[in-house]
Amino acid sequence: MQIKKPSILAAIGNTPMVALKLKHAPELNCHAKLEYLNPGGSVKDRSALYMIEAAEREGALKPGYTIIEGSSGNQGIAVAMIGAVKGYSVVVTVPERTSREKVATLKAYGAEVIVCREHGEGTGYTEVARALHLNNPKSFMLNQYYNPQNIEAHYHSTGPEIWEQTEGKLTHVIMAMGSCGTVVGVSRYLKAQNPNIHVIGVDAATSALSSEHPSPYLVEGIGVDALDGLYNQKWVDEVHTVTDDEVFAETRRLAREEGLMVGLSSGAVVSVLERLAHTFPKNAYIVMILADSGRAYLQKAFGA
Repeated sequence: MQIKKPSILAAIGNTPMVALKLKHAPELNCHAKLEYLNPGGSVKDRSALYMIEAAEREGALKPGYTIIEGSSGNQGIAVAMIGAVKGYSVVVTVPERTSREKVATLKAYGAEVIVCREHGEGTGYTEVARALHLNNPKSFMLNQYYNPQNIEAHYHSTGPEIWEQTEGKLTHVIMAMGSCGTVVGVSRYLKAQNPNIHVIGVDAATSALSSEHPSPYLVEGIGVDALDGLYNQKWVDEVHTVTDDEVFAETRRLAREEGLMVGLSSGAVVSVLERLAHTFPKNAYIVMILADSGRAYLQKAFGA
């Protein structure tokens, strides 16, 4: 019998794991963690709720405060949803590459949205968010790229769920890397259970981490640009990069050929899985985290 949830926030987490038989890699025993089935539409629901409730317990976030966050979209959406439930005003700064659907969703939840240029000193979306926070003493900034609670959220929820759903049989896990809270938190938990689990990270080809000459990219949800942030190479066995062209093509293919309406970071993850298909051992049990839905990119990725 299905148990009712006491609130929409209680529906965050416990997302399903499904087996996949991909047309481009039919021999692989691969499974997908469907994080886009969180109520806010992405894996970021987990970290946003964890960080907000930690701040409330510590007294850093109080009634009447405004929550401010810099986000390429999903983290901001999660914050806006949670803020609506808890009664906080929310301001989200986003980069120009953020899809129209994400901006519209933020506004639908009642958040104030500030679109920021990605070039020029002090104009980046995280810089603008930090300046807004410093100028408002009654505000709290989650600071997802530097807040260690981001990692803890996935160490305590996403990692244990993957371990339980696979009955500890997984051998490989593939995740997109952006703020790196997911990849580090999940890896920390899984490697504590079995240090032989192989963690594969997926990054934008022109990010600050993966390129000697970083440059802008259109893909959202991946890209390690905060080199002094949460990323820790200790917890990632391999990093593979993807280009915008690869990601957009694969994201469209997944919808049309596999019935998977997933977001751009998920297209990146599956693209790397298929690229590496011939390298996995025969007994590999592979888990991919599919972080958000393609419905957040209908115009940008699918031309709808």
